[in-house]
Amino acid sequence: MEFAAITDTGRVRGNNEDCFGVAEEIELFVLSDGMGGYASGEVASKIAVNSVLDHVRASEKNASLPLLGTPHPGASSVAQRLASAVAIANQAIRDEAEKNSARRGMGATIVAMQFHEQRVSIAHVGDSRAYRLRNGTLEQLTDDHSFVADQVRRGKMTQAEAETSKFQNVLMRALGPEPEVIVDISEEVVLDGDTFLLCSDGLSKELRSTQIGATLGRTDGTEEIATRLIQMANDAGGEDNITVVIVRFAPKLVGALVQKLGRWFRES
Repeated sequence: MEFAAITDTGRVRGNNEDCFGVAEEIELFVLSDGMGGYASGEVASKIAVNSVLDHVRASEKNASLPLLGTPHPGASSVAQRLASAVAIANQAIRDEAEKNSARRGMGATIVAMQFHEQRVSIAHVGDSRAYRLRNGTLEQLTDDHSFVADQVRRGKMTQAEAETSKFQNVLMRALGPEPEVIVDISEEVVLDGDTFLLCSDGLSKELRSTQIGATLGRTDGTEEIATRLIQMANDAGGEDNITVVIVRFAPKLVGALVQKLGRWFRES
């Protein structure tokens, strides 16, 4: 596994309300996009990320920790725990807003993925996205909880209309506004050669999926690819904060070659 995570303020906003977190020891990656005005959005996204990291880490040490939120029948214990962590993040954001009237109404999106036993579990709320690039094909693994995405799914708006709609930023679901939140979860098999991307809408609204897929497919390292995606989004306008988290699994043949070369250099 090779990974990289970068966040950037963009070219228009004065502050960065995005946040990401990585728990490499348990292969957990989290991204959140805050909302609620200057400073409040930053607080909300940081609370969301830290709540998920803390809860999942704690559950690794104590699997009997109670789950919060609605159970997901048929989901793995990892996915159930991720959903519980997101529900706890929702509660934590609301608690902070209750304590500080200046932060009333703050909220955040969230998308988290954890790898385990050749699978990945994904939990999300809002319009921050998870993608997978496999054999040159990019697939969006999450459905946006936004007004325009809902209209497209209902056939009341075309994708082209959605991309230019003045309602693009209207979310149907987020962390913070309601006492309970519905968390979407999914699970996918991980194959050698797969590349996964988490991103805030500062990337997905600036770049077409073909641009994202082509860039993820480059042979550069994940750090270089992440940097390139950020630069491309800024070049396209950079109207929002931009955050990308990339996780790539090298094909076995490549991995074996890298290990062989490493041994050769050490021995020589």
